[in-house]
Amino acid sequence: MANFQKKLRKKQYWFHVKDIPGSHVILQTTEPTDAEIQEAAEIAAYYSKAQSSAHVQVDYVEVKRVKKPNGAKPGFVIYTGQNSIEVTPQPNKIDQMKL
Repeated sequence: MANFQKKLRKKQYWFHVKDIPGSHVILQTTEPTDAEIQEAAEIAAYYSKAQSSAHVQVDYVEVKRVKKPNGAKPGFVIYTGQNSIEVTPQPNKIDQMKL
């Protein structure tokens, strides 16, 4: 069972604002809809240093494609095969998602 869960987690999606410090978001689905991708990207943008920007580029990729290099600083990762989406963080919308 644990091995199955580990494989499932690798197919979940990881979101992070491109080239800007901030939080990452994990979308816990293996087949995200466009709406789920949009919402996860908006959350990642909102919790980044680009929070007040009008156009924020967010990369997203399957978790299995995210790696921490040996000896890297905490929080530093590399990833390949990503897609990107441009979003505008909207505090009111984020507050609604919290509910």
